[in-house]
Amino acid sequence: MFLSVTAALGAQSPAAYPEIKRLGQSDIVFRQYEDEVRAGRRVFAPAAGIRPTQRLAPSIWAERLAVYSYRTRDDDAIDDTIQSVASRCVVTQASIATLNRIPHNAGLDGRVLLLPTVSGVFVPVSPRSDMERLLLSARDPAAGVEITVSGTAYLFFPGDDFSPTERAFFFAEGRFQFPLRNYTVTSRFGSRVSPVTGTVRFHGGLDLAAPMGTEVYASNTGKVLECGENPVYGSFVIIQHDDNWTSLYGHLSAVTVRPGERLDAGGLLGRVGSTGQSTGPHLHFELRQNGRAADPAALLKR
Repeated sequence: MFLSVTAALGAQSPAAYPEIKRLGQSDIVFRQYEDEVRAGRRVFAPAAGIRPTQRLAPSIWAERLAVYSYRTRDDDAIDDTIQSVASRCVVTQASIATLNRIPHNAGLDGRVLLLPTVSGVFVPVSPRSDMERLLLSARDPAAGVEITVSGTAYLFFPGDDFSPTERAFFFAEGRFQFPLRNYTVTSRFGSRVSPVTGTVRFHGGLDLAAPMGTEVYASNTGKVLECGENPVYGSFVIIQHDDNWTSLYGHLSAVTVRPGERLDAGGLLGRVGSTGQSTGPHLHFELRQNGRAADPAALLKR
């Protein structure tokens, strides 16, 4: 069960929050915002080796968290970015990006931002983007505080920040697309304890859980290099792309392409299964350049 905390944040419109006109000392509302940020940092600064969430009750977080609004500028004088706004407000980029449901680093184009006074990660209870699904899959919901901001229900993880994979995903330009339309990330790129053998091994891709038979699509245009069976990957497909990139799709229940066949990005190549070394229906997805595995999160389009 999530702990529901009433923090007087549930107004439906950003216009209901105190508005900062300018991120500077000439703006009295911004000075008030700065005071609240500083007060929160004094209270929540972690003691040596102790995370704030381990020593403060969720009700304290809710009491300190406030939200302001600010319309970003893009003119001859100021070009606001996630980085510049976070720096002026002395909160993390993850705080602003996740509260405002910004899925990747991009221009703000004069949009109205909600600015929290406490840094952390805000994960919507009902994620709608690849970034939000990635954030939710990597966190224990029981450690979050359930709040409502601007009509959206979030799990707030105070003091948290983007992981290296999440940061790479947020800032990457992206040249490949996700091979599934709906999924849950169950294992990321890097060292992990294997769910099959129980030993620490390097995991060269992403594991994306989805129902048995879910359609799997090519992540980019290319030629089917290989289809086959493998003790680890089960039924798999490898596609050759430009610039010596390949993509691998493993644990398939069905393969719908043949070697030599050319596929457009988004072309159907098979269906999710649980073949090979697998503990349940999911897709193992890898990207390699010149045979070397790369973190898909840094290369995928949102």
